Amino acid sequence: MARNRNKLQRSVRSDPVELAAKYLGEPSLRFCGGREHVSQVHGIASFGPHSLDAGRHPNHVRVGLIGSGKSIASARSWLRSCADGVKGEDDLPDFPGYRADRGFFSELVFDDDLVETLTTHEIADATSPRLRKDRFENVVKLIGDKTRLLSQRDSPPTYLVLAIPDDLLGDFRAIDFVDPELGAVHRDLRRALKAELMRYRIPTQILLQRVAEALPGAKDVDHKSRCAWNFFTGMYFKAGGVPWSPCNLEPGTCFVGVSFYRPLGSGSNRIRTSVAQAFDEHGDGIVLRGQDFAWDEDKFGKSPHLDRDSASALINMVLDRYTAEMKQAPKRVVIHKTSRFWNDEREGFQEALRSVRHIDLLAVTPTSDIRLLRAGQYPPLRSTRFRLGDISYLYTTGFLSPLKVYPHGHVPSPLQIADHVGDTDLDQLLWELLVLSKMNWNSAGFAGLMPITIRFSRLVGDIMREIPQEREPEPQFRYYI
Repeated sequence: MARNRNKLQRSVRSDPVELAAKYLGEPSLRFCGGREHVSQVHGIASFGPHSLDAGRHPNHVRVGLIGSGKSIASARSWLRSCADGVKGEDDLPDFPGYRADRGFFSELVFDDDLVETLTTHEIADATSPRLRKDRFENVVKLIGDKTRLLSQRDSPPTYLVLAIPDDLLGDFRAIDFVDPELGAVHRDLRRALKAELMRYRIPTQILLQRVAEALPGAKDVDHKSRCAWNFFTGMYFKAGGVPWSPCNLEPGTCFVGVSFYRPLGSGSNRIRTSVAQAFDEHGDGIVLRGQDFAWDEDKFGKSPHLDRDSASALINMVLDRYTAEMKQAPKRVVIHKTSRFWNDEREGFQEALRSVRHIDLLAVTPTSDIRLLRAGQYPPLRSTRFRLGDISYLYTTGFLSPLKVYPHGHVPSPLQIADHVGDTDLDQLLWELLVLSKMNWNSAGFAGLMPITIRFSRLVGDIMREIPQEREPEPQFRYYI
């Protein structure tokens, strides 16, 4: 049964509306030896990561550490204890460890030469200015200087753990100030660090001190096994491995996510475009920054759209990068957005894709206006596609039928198919959304609401705000997540 949460605010329709529902099934993922499982954690625990026998497996990870003396010691102790394995809880299986003979079948390498300490004097100097924005910038610079030193070692780390002390992180997690030229500015420490440190080409991850020092049963952090699954899955990917790969995605397809972001400050109406691409059956992706364009929110609304020339230029850039990486042009291109395609925008995309045999432009947006109600205590099944009249919806979250669990603490909302222009049957496009919702290699979570094409392009945009226009962003995803 469908329920319209805003029905009291709308006119009552006298004509009946057709409701049809269909379960599309749960996509499997591929792990070591080509074996398949629907669950990331069960697949890795049972078979090992996909790239273990696929030529991209990192046999070891040289771990760099930046933090205070105490936070570094706590982080190192936590990493070593997790590497041996962690007992699971409830529906979460044991974390199998990060050792050469178990789990991810890779080894952590610690070396005192890969450690840079934030001394008491350095922290005091960085946080001494009167203005909070100056203190923020000093902290970013201090950690950037430490990262530069590690990158210049004869054998630099392949992965950098930022064990920032809790008090320092708490003071500067986010700041707001008014700049005479930029207007109101919001800055986030994690995003600023990602933008600053990627220039040294070492993937990074913040390890919270309260997580590393949490006692069993602590209420303010997730269970240690859950933290370990998420942390080490991200580490394996950032060190060059492929934790799992998608099954049954059409070879030669290039999936593109398009989103928009505003540069730092409120005084400019210039908006840049960020794009995320998934290239092949491994789900590999890169990052591209599009052209700047002006957008008048008062005249056209908050949701920006590209003009014909900008849309064409953006997709031409995507095609050039895809061809350079894959050594062949794509056979099919699918573009994902969260807003409808305006006429100029659609025509620009189609113009750039004239040489591609099959194309699809697909817009999806979360909605809570329409939901399915299911008999019993559990919510609708993930992978349920339903149609109300002429409008289609898809549940990318919900009850996981293959595992008999519901991993979320809230009532799930579906995605509405807001727009589609192209060659592919809608069921196949929705199936691909289900696959791509499971391709976040920075977490061992089962699936997200949005496909990685859209989810990652948004995350990239948040970090792009912190990258100066004159500096070329790094194209690899691992520097952004």
